Amino acid sequence: MSGPDTQKAVSSPGLRMALDYGPLAVFFLANLLAGYLHIPDMVDSLARVLIATAAFMIATFVAILVSHIKTGRISPMLWITGVLVLVFGGLTLYFRDDTFIKIKPTIVYAMFAAILGFGLATGRPLLQSLLEGAYPGLTTEGWRKLTINWTGFFAGMAVLNEVVWRHSTWDFWVGFKLWGVVPLTLLFAGANVPMLLRHGLLAGEDAPVPPEG
Repeated sequence: MSGPDTQKAVSSPGLRMALDYGPLAVFFLANLLAGYLHIPDMVDSLARVLIATAAFMIATFVAILVSHIKTGRISPMLWITGVLVLVFGGLTLYFRDDTFIKIKPTIVYAMFAAILGFGLATGRPLLQSLLEGAYPGLTTEGWRKLTINWTGFFAGMAVLNEVVWRHSTWDFWVGFKLWGVVPLTLLFAGANVPMLLRHGLLAGEDAPVPPEG
């Protein structure tokens, strides 16, 4: 079903931010609150991992559901990240091992970098397909440059996540996702705006940000 209200929901930056980063906020808060719980037969660190991961999975499912209800669609990026959250979160809960949820961002970022890199190599506008109508007015050259930038960003974030989770504690990695990944992502998106405007992006349009890994 389409119409003015649906289009407004799709283009709302507030809704996009809530769908992309709401689950991460829930993940962070659940981990924080779980630190105050004392669960018998379970060490505190494992309790935080399992509780935060379960909350993350539920919040991600809710985000997908809200996207479908409010906009009548689920973006390809949300589908991909959502499925990976549920798969790797499920593995984390089943094996009681935080390695799975920690490597999930690496796989998400590496996957997007590979998809966009393949599009560049084959001359296919895969980024434009993933964003489904975002960046109105952007020229072909603008899409090409943006694809190059996003490919580099995703590849860099995949490496950065690997370095952080392998050389830090659980709590540091969780904090990095909220206080490191989100600011870096927003700065990246903002840094692209001048280039986008030079290549036809309509003034006043809100540029979407990459998904959280």
